[in-house]
Amino acid sequence: MARSVIVSAVRTPFAKLGGGLAGYPATELGSIVIRAGLERDGIDDGEVEYVIMGQVLQAGAGQAPARQAAIGAGLPKETPADTINKVCASSIRAVQIADAMIRAGEHEVVVTGGMESMSNAPYLLRKARFGYRLGHGELVDSMIFDGLTDAYDQKHMVEHNSMVSRELGISREEQDAWAFRSHERAAAAQDAGRYDDEIVAVGDVTADEGIRRDTTLESLAKLKPVFDPEGTTTAGNAPGVNDGASCVVVTSEEFAQRRGLEILGTIVSQGYVADDFAYLVRTPANAAAVAFEKAGKSIDEVKRVEINEAFSSVALNSTRLLGADEEIVNVNGGAVALGHPIGASGGRIVG
Repeated sequence: MARSVIVSAVRTPFAKLGGGLAGYPATELGSIVIRAGLERDGIDDGEVEYVIMGQVLQAGAGQAPARQAAIGAGLPKETPADTINKVCASSIRAVQIADAMIRAGEHEVVVTGGMESMSNAPYLLRKARFGYRLGHGELVDSMIFDGLTDAYDQKHMVEHNSMVSRELGISREEQDAWAFRSHERAAAAQDAGRYDDEIVAVGDVTADEGIRRDTTLESLAKLKPVFDPEGTTTAGNAPGVNDGASCVVVTSEEFAQRRGLEILGTIVSQGYVADDFAYLVRTPANAAAVAFEKAGKSIDEVKRVEINEAFSSVALNSTRLLGADEEIVNVNGGAVALGHPIGASGGRIVG
């Protein structure tokens, strides 16, 4: 069976809502990172056999966003492309599918990643197609409805997070402390140039916009909970609303060796699980447990762990369930500081 390797991993800076990338549609951001990802490792356009890109907010994006991104990057029109929507897991799922394709012997070179412009998510006017007879109309924010609201109980993800954090005994103070460490570590990584190799400038935007260097535990403690007055989730211990894109080029090990490409990492195993829709805080650790079992490994053998900080509580609870040393988790900060363009974050984490 073929083994999958990563030969290139790049991303745009992650910008704030309405920030430096607000003028770029998601598909254009996707094109930028695909082009950069291929140029980094010298893979020819014609060698790319498949493109898989995550995007959550597809309203108004046009048909087949991943194909738009691929063609915008200059790939041949014959290159197949799929768009994946698995919410926060979209671009990680893209990498998993590429790995499965390569292991099955179907392809040797697959471009994966994700793209999101939360700034450009449109407002929707329901019932407008056939007109209103009486009463008020309502504008629906597609960013909130399609990206941040549970489809099953119509609760915002923040509401779920506060409810589950309370149930699991994850305190406000613990979440604030994790948020503080995220900003502190991200600022240190930025200063040390540890993001430089992965970031592709877009126009004048060269660095992540969400890192708050003036964050303190005291300032975090002053923030009011969102939605639930008795909740523990605030704007400070949750990630921002962001724009950005990521690209991870996955090939077979044999292809990389044949072409003399630098191998950044080998995909040893993968885990994919589902759970009760409110319990986001435990699914990453459950998926990791599956991956560990497949690989015959344990957390004690791992030197670095990356967990999506969908909320501080997600990283906290996942770290505990895994039994991981907090010092090896998100060593360069996470989404609370860097931002969370939902369809693109997985590519950043894998890269």
